[in-house]
Amino acid sequence: MLILVTGGAASGKSEQAERLLCEAAPPGERLYVAAMQPYGEAAQRRIARHHALRAGKGFADAERYTDLAHFSTGRRFEGILLECLSNLLANEMFREDCTDAVQAVLSGVGALEAQCGTLVVVTNEIFSDGNAYPAETRQYIRALAAINQALAARADAVYESVCGILCRIKG
Repeated sequence: MLILVTGGAASGKSEQAERLLCEAAPPGERLYVAAMQPYGEAAQRRIARHHALRAGKGFADAERYTDLAHFSTGRRFEGILLECLSNLLANEMFREDCTDAVQAVLSGVGALEAQCGTLVVVTNEIFSDGNAYPAETRQYIRALAAINQALAARADAVYESVCGILCRIKG
């Protein structure tokens, strides 16, 4: 089963995604795949916050910043939580040897899906602020939109977290 959770910054999507995965998989059968690279104090604070959120919930942790298509834990988990597509996409886009970041992310999600019963993927809603951005940022926004659309189309369920409230979009 594939579940996609989206939402704006600080909307509660990570906490909601963890709850969904905890409902789907028992402790010890949960893997958290973190894609945020720990660059700078702000990133380290955010990572620490996410560690605290899932403390005591029976998650194994794996950090994988790129090339999820070739990532394997060597075992099958009942549930995997991928946090999050926006970081993973940025990492892929700035990787020297990546020629198609969108395909790299989609292939990586597919590889994780094959390693578990339920995959919960967190992404971001960054498309409605109305600001004008430089060409590189617009390219990133279009790429994330393409990934979100492709995953939403094949997902069993899609949710949006709005102010901490989980709204079902699909499934």
